[in-house]
Amino acid sequence: ISLVTNLAGAGTCATLDHKAGKGLETEIKHKRRVKTIGFAMYFYKFDPWIGKLLQLEDFYVNEGYQGLGIGAAMLKKLSQIAIDTQCSAMQFLVVIWNQDSIEYYTRLGAVDLSSEEGWHLFRFNMDDLLELAEEE
Repeated sequence: ISLVTNLAGAGTCATLDHKAGKGLETEIKHKRRVKTIGFAMYFYKFDPWIGKLLQLEDFYVNEGYQGLGIGAAMLKKLSQIAIDTQCSAMQFLVVIWNQDSIEYYTRLGAVDLSSEEGWHLFRFNMDDLLELAEEE
């Protein structure tokens, strides 16, 4: 674990490694107690058209700490990680009703692939997987 201190003046940000993926955790210390106020989980994947990507799986800053620059500092750290690990892009999903986040990421330069490139996210649930696995 490597620590990045004084993240947006809020506390520390730890870079975490785990078998399932990687992450950032932002904490503050107040009266001998440590409280997690934000986190990001990510992993690497490969896209045949653009190469290695940092896939941001989950990103959250606790409601009481939003608007203080903590999320921006975490995105900056994630961007540095993507560059340092030779990723060509960072990719993530945003739920359609979260208009504030969509507008925020768009202002920062993110491209909405669902409207720009026409991509749709699909999922096979367990019943579908079991059925597909049985087919010859």
